[in-house]
Amino acid sequence: MSRAPRTLFEKVWQQHVVEQEPDSPAVLYVDLHLIHEVTSPQAFAGLRQRGLKVRRPDRTVATMDHGTPTQALDSELMEVQVARQIQQLETNCRDFGVRLYDLADEQRGIVHVMGPELGLTHPGMTIVCGDSHTSTHGAFGALAFGIGTSEVEGVLATQCLLQRRPKTFEVRLAGRPPQGVTAKDLILAFIAQVGVEAGRGYVIEYTGEAVQALDMEGRMTVCNMSIEAGARAGMIAPDDTTFQYLAGREFAPQGASWDAALERWRRLPSDPGSSYDKRVTLDVTRLEPMITYGTNPGMAIPISSPVPGPETFADPAQRAAVEKALAYMDLQPGKPLLGHPVDVVFLGSCTNSRLSDLRQAAALLSGRKVAPGVRMLVVPGSQVVKRQAEAEGLDRVFKAAGAEWRESGCSMCIAMNGDQLQPGQYAVSTSNRNFEGRQGRGGRTFLASPLTAVAAAVAGAVSDPRTLM
Repeated sequence: MSRAPRTLFEKVWQQHVVEQEPDSPAVLYVDLHLIHEVTSPQAFAGLRQRGLKVRRPDRTVATMDHGTPTQALDSELMEVQVARQIQQLETNCRDFGVRLYDLADEQRGIVHVMGPELGLTHPGMTIVCGDSHTSTHGAFGALAFGIGTSEVEGVLATQCLLQRRPKTFEVRLAGRPPQGVTAKDLILAFIAQVGVEAGRGYVIEYTGEAVQALDMEGRMTVCNMSIEAGARAGMIAPDDTTFQYLAGREFAPQGASWDAALERWRRLPSDPGSSYDKRVTLDVTRLEPMITYGTNPGMAIPISSPVPGPETFADPAQRAAVEKALAYMDLQPGKPLLGHPVDVVFLGSCTNSRLSDLRQAAALLSGRKVAPGVRMLVVPGSQVVKRQAEAEGLDRVFKAAGAEWRESGCSMCIAMNGDQLQPGQYAVSTSNRNFEGRQGRGGRTFLASPLTAVAAAVAGAVSDPRTLM
């Protein structure tokens, strides 16, 4: 009897279920556990209290990213709590035999940037981390999601996790986007269309011509923000683009193991005729660069559109949320965002800090200057990205324009160690969240692509990047 068609998610899920009792969560095996300094201290403390070891230190990798200083690797620049977390991570990894990419390591970086670039992320894997944007790794056809601190402890101890099976959600991005529209614009447009709750209880699989045309770094940007649509994870089927990216990387399979892996990976894409619990199609052929106006990523509009008023939303809860957001952002309905002054531009985060992001930004910024009074921070996603950018001269472009070129780390995305907005300041940011106070108490954030960020830096105000192209 032939097997029913299965989706990418179903294949990966079924391959990793260790035990499944009726009406209970599944025991799911974890292939790769990524940890950092913020969510791991309590987990390791729990292991010590219970006298437990790390079950699979060879499947566990640690780095420092959330609170690390980006101006210089100077402990005096670190907040006291961050310094303690970093010291504790060093102690924990040494005591439990976990591989750590510490502050002195040339391969250190944001966990969701350095994992893929080292070849740690493979198609068909299950990957977890105490960070919601673990969904980034789904770009490789992995099932990757964030977990809480108690779950971090459980995975360290057992290499397994209790999970209820989510439903499936196909998001088809149809057609090819116009010039000036990036992967960041695609995902912002999708979230604006469906809202920040549409993915709750689902794993999204992104399909369609626009997705297939993206390079791996663009695919990572799309999957990264699946969480902002409420989803448990985002996935993209592996293909030749995926395999070319992975080939030769340090922790990718080699030789005969590579050939065997390719054979497995080629069987992962969803079968023809697969059934999804929900489907949405977005025609991307007429998209514009997108920008947020409110305090969640779903409050996004085409850059040429006016700010919507609460009365344009039928749902009472949404009307109330927009009214509150506009008050916080101090924006008037019906007025354009174009021309709105900005104080800070942030190019970085696990969403948009990879080499292709920096190349895009530098190409648009070359020969131009950051507007007087505007502060622009450029924070590469890893030390590897930083060195590659410097080898190509991208750092010289940024510095010549008047931007600040930093060490790698999460930086202003999470607003630590001085990389933050002052109350009332406006920022155009390439990060993934624009909640109240996310980039500093009282700070106001417009989420956008690297191209739109550069345009804002040059103009000193929200600006359409297509005017510079």
